[in-house]
Amino acid sequence: MSKAETFRALHRGRLPDAPLVLPGPWDAASARVFADAGFPALATPSAGVAASLGYEDGATPADEMFAAVARIVRAVDVPVSADIEDGYGLAPKELVERLLETGAVGCNLEDSHGGALKDAARHADWLAEVRAAAADQLFVNARIDTFVRGVTDPGRAIERAALYVAAGADCVYPIGAPVDVLPLLRSGIQGPVNVFATLDGGPSPAELGGRGATRITFGPGLQRAATGALRGIADGLR
Repeated sequence: MSKAETFRALHRGRLPDAPLVLPGPWDAASARVFADAGFPALATPSAGVAASLGYEDGATPADEMFAAVARIVRAVDVPVSADIEDGYGLAPKELVERLLETGAVGCNLEDSHGGALKDAARHADWLAEVRAAAADQLFVNARIDTFVRGVTDPGRAIERAALYVAAGADCVYPIGAPVDVLPLLRSGIQGPVNVFATLDGGPSPAELGGRGATRITFGPGLQRAATGALRGIADGLR
Protein backbone atom coordinates (compact mmCIF):
# COMPACT_ATOMS: atom_id res chain seq x y z
CA MET A 1 0.00 0.00 0.00
CA SER A 2 1.35 3.44 -0.94
CA LYS A 3 1.60 6.25 1.60
CA ALA A 4 -1.30 8.01 -0.14
CA GLU A 5 -3.45 4.89 0.20
CA THR A 6 -2.39 4.51 3.84
CA PHE A 7 -3.31 8.12 4.55
CA ARG A 8 -6.71 7.80 2.90
CA ALA A 9 -7.42 4.59 4.82
CA LEU A 10 -6.72 6.36 8.12
CA HIS A 11 -9.85 8.45 7.56
CA ARG A 12 -12.16 5.47 7.16
CA GLY A 13 -14.10 3.67 9.87
CA ARG A 14 -13.23 6.09 12.65
CA LEU A 15 -15.17 5.57 15.88
CA PRO A 16 -16.85 8.73 17.23
CA ASP A 17 -14.49 8.92 20.21
CA ALA A 18 -11.36 8.15 18.19
CA PRO A 19 -10.87 10.75 15.44
CA LEU A 20 -7.63 10.84 13.48
CA VAL A 21 -5.30 13.24 15.32
CA LEU A 22 -2.78 14.90 13.00
CA PRO A 23 -0.08 16.99 14.73
CA GLY A 24 1.31 19.87 12.71
CA PRO A 25 5.11 19.86 12.28
CA TRP A 26 6.75 23.09 11.23
CA ASP A 27 10.21 21.67 10.47
CA ALA A 28 12.07 18.36 10.22
CA ALA A 29 12.93 18.21 13.93
CA SER A 30 9.33 18.66 15.09
CA ALA A 31 8.17 16.13 12.50
CA ARG A 32 10.54 13.53 13.95
CA VAL A 33 9.24 14.24 17.46
CA PHE A 34 5.63 13.61 16.38
CA ALA A 35 6.48 10.53 14.33
CA ASP A 36 8.58 9.07 17.15
CA ALA A 37 5.63 9.63 19.50
CA GLY A 38 3.63 7.19 17.38
CA PHE A 39 1.31 9.39 15.34
CA PRO A 40 0.43 7.58 12.09
CA ALA A 41 0.46 10.71 9.91
CA LEU A 42 1.19 14.43 10.08
CA ALA A 43 -0.31 17.61 8.62
CA THR A 44 1.82 20.73 8.23
CA PRO A 45 0.33 24.12 9.22
CA SER A 46 1.13 26.94 6.81
CA ALA A 47 1.27 29.50 9.65
CA GLY A 48 3.63 27.35 11.70
CA VAL A 49 5.92 26.76 8.74
CA ALA A 50 5.81 30.48 7.94
CA ALA A 51 6.91 31.33 11.48
CA SER A 52 9.77 28.83 11.28
CA LEU A 53 10.97 30.51 8.08
CA GLY A 54 10.66 34.04 9.41
CA TYR A 55 7.48 35.05 7.55
CA GLU A 56 4.08 36.30 8.64
CA ASP A 57 1.19 33.92 8.07
CA GLY A 58 0.25 33.99 4.40
CA ALA A 59 3.50 35.63 3.27
CA THR A 60 5.65 32.55 2.59
CA PRO A 61 6.82 32.35 -1.04
CA ALA A 62 5.60 29.20 -2.75
CA ASP A 63 9.13 27.93 -3.43
CA GLU A 64 10.04 28.16 0.26
CA MET A 65 6.83 26.48 1.38
CA PHE A 66 7.30 23.54 -0.96
CA ALA A 67 10.95 23.22 0.08
CA ALA A 68 9.95 23.20 3.75
CA VAL A 69 7.33 20.52 3.13
CA ALA A 70 9.90 18.41 1.28
CA ARG A 71 12.30 18.60 4.24
CA ILE A 72 9.54 17.50 6.61
CA VAL A 73 8.55 14.60 4.34
CA ARG A 74 12.16 13.42 4.07
CA ALA A 75 12.55 13.44 7.85
CA VAL A 76 9.84 10.87 8.62
CA ASP A 77 8.42 7.61 7.34
CA VAL A 78 4.76 8.43 8.00
CA PRO A 79 2.45 10.12 5.46
CA VAL A 80 2.49 13.92 5.44
CA SER A 81 -0.25 16.26 4.26
CA ALA A 82 0.69 19.87 3.45
CA ASP A 83 -1.20 23.09 4.08
CA ILE A 84 -0.59 25.10 0.92
CA GLU A 85 -3.01 27.94 1.63
CA ASP A 86 -5.02 28.77 -1.51
CA GLY A 87 -2.54 27.27 -3.95
CA TYR A 88 -0.29 30.30 -4.54
CA GLY A 89 -2.01 31.13 -7.80
CA LEU A 90 -0.64 28.02 -9.49
CA ALA A 91 -2.58 26.17 -12.16
CA PRO A 92 -3.96 22.85 -10.87
CA LYS A 93 -1.57 20.70 -12.89
CA GLU A 94 1.52 22.60 -11.73
CA LEU A 95 0.26 22.69 -8.16
CA VAL A 96 -0.20 18.92 -8.10
CA GLU A 97 3.17 18.30 -9.73
CA ARG A 98 4.96 20.47 -7.18
CA LEU A 99 3.16 18.82 -4.28
CA LEU A 100 4.00 15.35 -5.51
CA GLU A 101 7.63 16.39 -5.91
CA THR A 102 7.74 17.15 -2.16
CA GLY A 103 6.51 13.65 -1.34
CA ALA A 104 3.34 14.91 0.35
CA VAL A 105 0.28 12.67 0.09
CA GLY A 106 -2.36 15.29 0.86
CA CYS A 107 -3.07 19.00 0.95
CA ASN A 108 -5.22 21.67 2.53
CA LEU A 109 -6.69 24.17 0.07
CA GLU A 110 -8.63 27.14 1.44
CA ASP A 111 -11.53 28.92 -0.22
CA SER A 112 -10.65 32.51 0.58
CA HIS A 113 -8.00 34.92 -0.61
CA GLY A 114 -6.91 38.28 0.72
CA GLY A 115 -9.42 38.05 3.55
CA ALA A 116 -12.46 37.42 1.33
CA LEU A 117 -14.32 34.26 0.41
CA LYS A 118 -13.92 33.01 -3.12
CA ASP A 119 -16.92 32.29 -5.30
CA ALA A 120 -17.88 28.79 -4.18
CA ALA A 121 -18.86 27.45 -7.61
CA ARG A 122 -15.67 28.67 -9.28
CA HIS A 123 -13.59 27.31 -6.41
CA ALA A 124 -15.34 23.95 -6.77
CA ASP A 125 -14.45 23.91 -10.46
CA TRP A 126 -10.81 24.60 -9.55
CA LEU A 127 -10.86 21.81 -6.97
CA ALA A 128 -12.23 19.46 -9.62
CA GLU A 129 -9.22 20.29 -11.81
CA VAL A 130 -6.89 19.59 -8.88
CA ARG A 131 -8.65 16.28 -8.32
CA ALA A 132 -8.34 15.34 -11.99
CA ALA A 133 -4.64 16.20 -12.05
CA ALA A 134 -3.93 14.35 -8.80
CA ALA A 135 -6.09 11.27 -9.45
CA ASP A 136 -5.72 9.17 -6.29
CA GLN A 137 -2.21 10.38 -5.46
CA LEU A 138 -3.34 13.22 -3.16
CA PHE A 139 -5.90 13.42 -0.37
CA VAL A 140 -7.61 16.79 -0.85
CA ASN A 141 -8.84 18.56 2.28
CA ALA A 142 -11.03 21.50 1.22
CA ARG A 143 -10.98 24.24 3.85
CA ILE A 144 -14.22 26.19 4.25
CA ASP A 145 -13.56 29.70 5.55
CA THR A 146 -17.11 30.95 6.12
CA PHE A 147 -16.85 31.04 9.91
CA VAL A 148 -13.49 32.83 9.98
CA ARG A 149 -14.81 35.36 7.43
CA GLY A 150 -17.81 36.29 9.57
CA VAL A 151 -20.45 34.11 7.90
CA THR A 152 -21.98 32.37 10.91
CA ASP A 153 -24.85 30.52 9.21
CA PRO A 154 -23.89 26.80 9.24
CA GLY A 155 -26.02 26.31 6.15
CA ARG A 156 -23.55 28.31 4.09
CA ALA A 157 -20.73 26.03 5.15
CA ILE A 158 -22.82 22.96 4.34
CA GLU A 159 -23.63 24.36 0.88
CA ARG A 160 -19.94 24.90 0.15
CA ALA A 161 -19.07 21.46 1.50
CA ALA A 162 -21.55 19.84 -0.91
CA LEU A 163 -19.97 21.63 -3.87
CA TYR A 164 -16.45 20.68 -2.83
CA VAL A 165 -17.28 17.04 -2.15
CA ALA A 166 -19.01 16.83 -5.53
CA ALA A 167 -15.83 18.27 -7.06
CA GLY A 168 -13.79 15.44 -5.58
CA ALA A 169 -12.60 16.70 -2.20
CA ASP A 170 -11.83 13.82 0.15
CA CYS A 171 -12.51 15.84 3.30
CA VAL A 172 -13.83 19.27 4.22
CA TYR A 173 -12.54 21.60 6.92
CA PRO A 174 -14.98 24.22 8.27
CA ILE A 175 -12.28 26.04 10.18
CA GLY A 176 -13.46 28.14 13.09
CA ALA A 177 -16.83 26.41 13.37
CA PRO A 178 -18.23 26.76 16.91
CA VAL A 179 -18.24 23.50 18.82
CA ASP A 180 -22.00 23.60 19.30
CA VAL A 181 -22.68 23.54 15.54
CA LEU A 182 -20.43 20.58 14.79
CA PRO A 183 -23.27 18.01 15.08
CA LEU A 184 -25.31 20.04 12.59
CA LEU A 185 -22.39 20.24 10.19
CA ARG A 186 -21.75 16.51 10.59
CA SER A 187 -25.36 15.70 9.74
CA GLY A 188 -25.29 17.88 6.62
CA ILE A 189 -21.87 16.98 5.20
CA GLN A 190 -20.96 13.85 3.27
CA GLY A 191 -17.58 12.30 4.04
CA PRO A 192 -14.84 13.13 6.53
CA VAL A 193 -14.86 16.42 8.47
CA ASN A 194 -11.68 18.08 9.74
CA VAL A 195 -12.04 20.07 12.97
CA PHE A 196 -9.59 22.56 14.47
CA ALA A 197 -8.56 21.92 18.09
CA THR A 198 -6.82 24.18 20.58
CA LEU A 199 -4.43 23.47 23.43
CA ASP A 200 -5.99 25.94 25.87
CA GLY A 201 -8.50 23.76 27.65
CA GLY A 202 -11.06 23.42 24.88
CA PRO A 203 -12.77 20.14 23.98
CA SER A 204 -10.47 17.13 23.75
CA PRO A 205 -10.03 15.28 20.45
CA ALA A 206 -12.33 12.54 21.77
CA GLU A 207 -15.00 15.12 22.62
CA LEU A 208 -14.69 16.72 19.20
CA GLY A 209 -14.96 13.28 17.64
CA GLY A 210 -18.17 12.73 19.55
CA ARG A 211 -19.53 15.93 18.03
CA GLY A 212 -18.71 14.83 14.50
CA ALA A 213 -15.01 15.33 13.79
CA THR A 214 -13.37 12.66 11.63
CA ARG A 215 -9.94 14.18 12.07
CA ILE A 216 -8.33 16.80 14.29
CA THR A 217 -5.67 19.36 13.38
CA PHE A 218 -4.17 22.18 15.44
CA GLY A 219 -3.08 24.82 12.94
CA PRO A 220 0.00 26.63 14.28
CA GLY A 221 -0.96 25.84 17.88
CA LEU A 222 1.79 23.31 18.51
CA GLN A 223 4.47 25.54 17.00
CA ARG A 224 3.30 28.47 19.12
CA ALA A 225 3.26 26.32 22.25
CA ALA A 226 6.80 25.18 21.53
CA THR A 227 7.88 28.77 20.99
CA GLY A 228 6.30 29.71 24.31
CA ALA A 229 8.17 26.93 26.08
CA LEU A 230 11.43 28.05 24.48
CA ARG A 231 10.72 31.61 25.56
CA GLY A 232 10.42 30.37 29.14
CA ILE A 233 13.77 28.60 28.86
CA ALA A 234 15.35 31.73 27.42
CA ASP A 235 13.97 33.86 30.24
CA GLY A 236 15.40 31.38 32.74
CA LEU A 237 18.83 31.59 31.12
CA ARG A 238 18.85 35.35 31.56
